[in-house]
Amino acid sequence: MWVEQSIFREDMEYISGVDFIPWEDLRESTILITGATGLIGFNLVSALAYIVLYKKIPLHILALVRDEEKARERFCELLKEEPPISFIIGDMEHIPSIQEPVDYIIHGGSPTASRYFAEHPVETIQCNLIGAMSLLTLAREKKSKGFIYLSSMEVYGSLHRQEKVDENHETFIDTMNVRNSYPEAKRMVEALCAGFAGEYSVPAKVVRLTQTFGVGIRSDDSRVFAQFARAALRGEDIILLTDGGTSYSYLYTADAVTAIFVILLCGGVGEAYNVANEQSYCSIREMAELVATMDATERLGYGVVNVYVKESEDAKKLYPPKRYIDLDTQKLRKLGWNAKYPLEEMFHRMMEVHRGDFC
Repeated sequence: MWVEQSIFREDMEYISGVDFIPWEDLRESTILITGATGLIGFNLVSALAYIVLYKKIPLHILALVRDEEKARERFCELLKEEPPISFIIGDMEHIPSIQEPVDYIIHGGSPTASRYFAEHPVETIQCNLIGAMSLLTLAREKKSKGFIYLSSMEVYGSLHRQEKVDENHETFIDTMNVRNSYPEAKRMVEALCAGFAGEYSVPAKVVRLTQTFGVGIRSDDSRVFAQFARAALRGEDIILLTDGGTSYSYLYTADAVTAIFVILLCGGVGEAYNVANEQSYCSIREMAELVATMDATERLGYGVVNVYVKESEDAKKLYPPKRYIDLDTQKLRKLGWNAKYPLEEMFHRMMEVHRGDFC
């Protein structure tokens, strides 16, 4: 998939055309991206390649990947255009030496599956901390112009009342719950970013992303939005393993990319920014019902889709307790950013592109 796919091309054209990102600041820069084959990493790499190939702003992309063959498969259509991408083979615990200058670092490499956090809490913490320390040290040594860490709304922990959550909101995380290895590691890396900014003048910034989805999602993604889309396109009922009361905001991939770049180039050093589409705030149950009844489901799917709740004890170990995280994005919007895509359109665009993958 590259720009011959109309929706993906629209995404790339929108990203490259927004007036609140000073793209010229990246001219002749080298940008390192970790987690490059993940959903957000894929879109970040694609957007930078589009900037080079179609907007004629020269830059060099370094993509940290574990498996070069799989990375080349992931970016196979893009690579036919011969973009300025170099693959660096390694992982968060074994980042190879980089000899060339690195002007910007976007660090998005991390496990993302709830089951993995619950079953491998030690590895989750280890991967996050070692990787971040190595990359922040690299940014210091290279005197990088910008460093972005892709954190998570989960750093706010378990919030049990409906309220807006800004970047100064108090947090609570039960450190003795092994599934919380993920948010606790994210919090520690945020502290490292603040520390490197304050002590070593590394221009580190933190992006607290809500759940993000859209074009580029993998067919085997286990997160709820992917499960709902697959079920709808197959004409299967959506089965919730909890009561679906947990409520979040969501975000489309193209909106996440524009937010990351405007923070990278215009955000305050040592600052954290919430990133979400505030208009998309809803419960998991409400999101499932939206997918089951939306026009795209009827048009692309193969039958009537219903939503059922089948709570289980195993699910309590995999998913955090019911909570409400309604992110306040006022701080980010002051940089000129706004979310473009509402929740139903997020699903429509993702399902339209990935219909063949999910069915």
